[in-house]
Formats: sequence, C-alpha cells, structure tokens
Amino acid sequence: MSFNGQAILPAIRSMKDFEKMLSMKYEYGVFLDLHIGQVKSVLDLAQQNGKKMFVHLDLINGLAGDEHGVEFIARYAKPYGIISTKGSALVKARQKGLVATQRAFILDSNAVNRSVRLAQKAEPDFIEVLPGVAPKIIQLIRHETGKPVFAGGLIETKEEVEAALSAGASAVTTSDVALWKEFAGN
Repeated sequence: MSFNGQAILPAIRSMKDFEKMLSMKYEYGVFLDLHIGQVKSVLDLAQQNGKKMFVHLDLINGLAGDEHGVEFIARYAKPYGIISTKGSALVKARQKGLVATQRAFILDSNAVNRSVRLAQKAEPDFIEVLPGVAPKIIQLIRHETGKPVFAGGLIETKEEVEAALSAGASAVTTSDVALWKEFAGN
C-alpha cells in the first residue's frame, strides 16, 4: 500500500534537498525545520511545481505550534497539510481544510495508549509513527486507530522501507535522498 502511489514522502531539511525533490516525480513531501519567513515562498514554489506539501508545524521556527499557528499558516501559506504532535493543532487543521497528520513517538506501551487516545480525540487523517523501523507498532497503531500510518525515523535501507510498507504503512517519511532516488520510479 502506498500514499497516492508514493512509497516515500521526501522529508525536506534544506533548500538543497527541496531542489532535489522538485526535480523528481514525487507529488507529495514534507517540510521540516523551516523558518517562518520561508514558509510562504517555499510553499508557493512547491505549488508552482505541482507539489503538495505538508509542513511540520512544531518545527517552524518563529511560529507557535498551536491552533493559532495553524490558523495563520492555513491563511498565509496554504500548505496541503500539517504534521503535529498537538491535538488542538490537528483539530484546527481539519477545520481549516488541511490534511492533519499526528506525529506519534512510540517509546513504550504508555506512548501507544496516549497516541491512540489522541487519535480518537483529534481524528487526524494520518498518523506518522516514529521510529518507523518497528513493523509491529505500525500494525498496532493502524489497527487501534483505523487511520492510515506513515512510518518515519531511523529508516535507512530499502529493506526497512519495504518492511514498513509490508506492515501496512501507507508511506515512509525520510530525509535520506538516496532512498528518494531508490523509490522515485515507484
């Protein structure tokens, strides 16, 4: 299973990587580590190139990662969607017509339970599970929430991507350009 035909969601950490992503056939991607002053220009450039981008709300420097930050980013920059660990931001994103992705750090069974409760309350469109190298957790979160799952974090090889997808991940988020290239034709 893949996200709209994409096994990989390129995670952009630099403008150099963004340029690489623009030259590839990927339609969807994720911006990490942006400065608030860059958000509108990079999203405009992405849209001009037919790219639909998520922004990681919690990692935008100079912007609060709360519901007010969502309102601002939705009106000002119009991303395809947001990624956040905060339930209020996810709810507001959906209200504003953005695709909402809950980022869940799964460290132990308590984290699983908290993530499931947050998903039930916030009703995100997707859940990004970190680390993504745990197929058992991908299956568990998908089963418990009924939501499509992205796998991210610590995935470094083609085999790990394939294992995450086989476990039911809809896509793998990665900043590893070599993996982008490996899966660009898929």
